[in-house]
Amino acid sequence: MAKVTVRYWAAAKAAAGVAEEPYEAATLAEALDAVRGRHGESGELARVLLRSSFLVDGDPAGTRAHETVRLADGGTVEVLPPFAGG
Repeated sequence: MAKVTVRYWAAAKAAAGVAEEPYEAATLAEALDAVRGRHGESGELARVLLRSSFLVDGDPAGTRAHETVRLADGGTVEVLPPFAGG
């Protein structure tokens, strides 16, 4: 298990009620499961996660299966909900 920081932006930050939190997870899927476990499977943050994109240590996770995205100890996962404007 890697110790990572999950950082929330915009609507994700509002739904989480914090800017960032520590988690232990080996993959992006495990980290997101832990987030849902902490904040509720049916809460607002869970809904925001469905629409969000993710950066892992600055690299977009893109369309890769979250189970295949490995996390490094000390790394970061950025939760980026859709942004309006331009």
